[in-house]
Amino acid sequence: MKMFTFKLKPKTIFGLILAVTGIIVIILTFVSNHLIDSKSVSATISASTDEERRNYLAQFGYELSKDCEEKELTIPQSWNQVYTDYNEVQVNQGFDLTEYKGKKVTLYTYTITNYENISEGIVADMLVCDGILIGGDVCNTSADDGFLVGFNGE
Repeated sequence: MKMFTFKLKPKTIFGLILAVTGIIVIILTFVSNHLIDSKSVSATISASTDEERRNYLAQFGYELSKDCEEKELTIPQSWNQVYTDYNEVQVNQGFDLTEYKGKKVTLYTYTITNYENISEGIVADMLVCDGILIGGDVCNTSADDGFLVGFNGE
């Protein structure tokens, strides 16, 4: 039977403790960053079918007409103030169009029939990329009383 012994100086022990602590911190940071990423992926909203889009809007109490307009568009690569302001609305409701700059998306527009005291001219716009809801708004298309808010009305 062989026995190995070795002697460590206090400075060497302290160095090993620091190295092990550093490795543990790096591992914890890596794991926590990946947990945050997986939460955002699990929060994606599928909007590939008309039924899924209508169900999403129904969560906010909106009743929709039967019609739906569909249009392909490209989110510009560089934004002016209008796009920057529009993205603020998106960020406030949990979306962010920044990563979709330059990409083709589909805009679905639904007419809302029960919006507060307004009987016509209210639509819900939904931006969908690869079957995932990436943003949208509720707006009044009237020139006199126009407004644009998030799906939750804020």
